[in-house]
Amino acid sequence: MTDNLLTCTHAGRMKGDERREQILAAAVSLFATHGFSGTTTKEIAKAAGVSEAMVFRHFANKDALYAAILENKTCRDGVHRFPWEENPAVKEAIAKKDDYAFFYNMAVSALEKHHADVKFMRLLFYSALEEHELASQFFSDLIARVYEFICEYIRVRQADGAMRDIEPRVVVRAFLGMLLHHSLNNILWDKERKLLNISNEEAARSFTEILLHGVSK
Repeated sequence: MTDNLLTCTHAGRMKGDERREQILAAAVSLFATHGFSGTTTKEIAKAAGVSEAMVFRHFANKDALYAAILENKTCRDGVHRFPWEENPAVKEAIAKKDDYAFFYNMAVSALEKHHADVKFMRLLFYSALEEHELASQFFSDLIARVYEFICEYIRVRQADGAMRDIEPRVVVRAFLGMLLHHSLNNILWDKERKLLNISNEEAARSFTEILLHGVSK
């Protein structure tokens, strides 16, 4: 499968800058709670324990801060790297053409990421509702890349005759739909998990089996 690495814009400035990281962390928390429009740079500065002037020294405006948050989530060593691309289990599944292992490990990786960074997930939901530029940026930088990564695997397996001739993007949407709905319920609507209380591993197993085999006997 292809490996198209994207260079990070702020890679050189991010290393070792604790104040910049403090500001980003404070911004994520506030944006996740109050949204972009409902958060001021003064509030971000106070939460980060710095002056408002210090915020503007690192970021020209709130839009620049918002964009940096997304980049900070995926930028390592000056390059955009994504969890599934570096996951040994996913790489092994691709090499072996193990469909179950591929989708299971992709699912576990996604679910763990969602639940480990709830504030960032909430921030993304807010950005979509507010129709902020970050929503489309996130789509082009991450979601579109996820689609292509999984689609490429599906196309290979279709060529092998192992999968039905279905538009790969439809398969990806069905797969991601299960994962995102599950995470949305746990993060936003059913925090106590009264509707469904299962581990990420169990959810990943079930969603993978549904995707690959359906529910009919």
